[in-house]
Amino acid sequence: MAFAHLHVHTEYSLLDGSNKIKEYVARVKELGMDSAAITDHGVMYGVIDFYKEAKAAGIHPILGCEVYVAPNSRFDREVTHGEDRYYHLVLLAENNQGYQNLMKIVSKGFVDGYYYRPRVDMEVLNTYHEGIIALSACLAGEVQRYLVRGLYDEAKKVAVRYEACFGKGNFFLELQDHGIAEQKTVNAGLLRMSQETGIELVATNDVHYTYAQDWEAHDILLCIQTGKKLSDENRMRYEGGQYFVKSEEEMRALFPYALKALENTQKIADRCRVEIRFGEPKLPHFDVPEGYDAWTYLNKLCHDGLAVRYPDTYEALQSRLDYELGVIRNMGYVDYFLIVWDFINFARTHGIPVGPGRGSAAGSLVAYTTGITNIDPIRYGLLFERFLNPERVTMPDIDIDFCFEIGRAHV
Repeated sequence: MAFAHLHVHTEYSLLDGSNKIKEYVARVKELGMDSAAITDHGVMYGVIDFYKEAKAAGIHPILGCEVYVAPNSRFDREVTHGEDRYYHLVLLAENNQGYQNLMKIVSKGFVDGYYYRPRVDMEVLNTYHEGIIALSACLAGEVQRYLVRGLYDEAKKVAVRYEACFGKGNFFLELQDHGIAEQKTVNAGLLRMSQETGIELVATNDVHYTYAQDWEAHDILLCIQTGKKLSDENRMRYEGGQYFVKSEEEMRALFPYALKALENTQKIADRCRVEIRFGEPKLPHFDVPEGYDAWTYLNKLCHDGLAVRYPDTYEALQSRLDYELGVIRNMGYVDYFLIVWDFINFARTHGIPVGPGRGSAAGSLVAYTTGITNIDPIRYGLLFERFLNPERVTMPDIDIDFCFEIGRAHV
């Protein structure tokens, strides 16, 4: 049997995790594990550092986040008496689509739902659930909160709702044991719930530091976060010193009654296959009007502009325009030109002064016919190849000047 840590906070869970990525990955490798996850609180700041470090060490990286879920709408800014501000939910990217969706979920939490924490809601989760595996999280998870209060039926309804959101086999009930009495009650409820609903179990350790002896340093970190002293009695603590990177043997000793839940950690790890490619441009997709794709829409803009800019020499210049368009297409920059055209067009049509263009981009007929530049490359004998050619491996560089005062007033 193999085990993988799927609920892990690093130093990027700011003032809450002291588990440094380099130490964490090294410890996982030392323990003989082949996979490990990162699930920082509400953020994905550490994902790239973790991915690179894990790959370099021969460890399979699982990219995730422990998000905060609002009890109702993420737009709510008030909490009624007795209601929780948010619940925890662990999300893991199963594939690249899931990774993209996870980034969207986390961004929505900050842009739309920030209230004490970056919160999402069921609307967001239902919209961006594809490619994501969810775990019910710790005692702060919604299912667990109801179980702690003795509300089993309500907890079961929540679990079924999450399963419906993420799909059969994509939502797991999460067992944890850090020596907390409430967790024994919760785990008993989760075992029963799994039998009644068919939702599978997964056993995790809520990692916040790397080694067992790190608990004191982590306790100091919590004091810094909460503005408390070590001597203060009523303050936030992670009791028991059990929030470290445990071995498979230690996890088996904790869950002898749920060995399949331990096996499921490796099964989930094997399913999570995100591949991040570095050293190549990653351009947004430009949304074009109905009936077009990016390539045909750029052609339309260019040929319409060619007819306006050169009414007398339109046919003579078509070959040069088509040549430039071909280079742009072959180098993968069609969406890039549409994006640049879009924001320059917005500026010109909203009274925001824009410079006529400078640098090598002024040599492009595509740039001139779309209105990106206002310098005639034919009249001045400017070369397109100085701006872009198949031998150039870097992104095209279009220098643009905006009036900051008027621009600031309009945008």
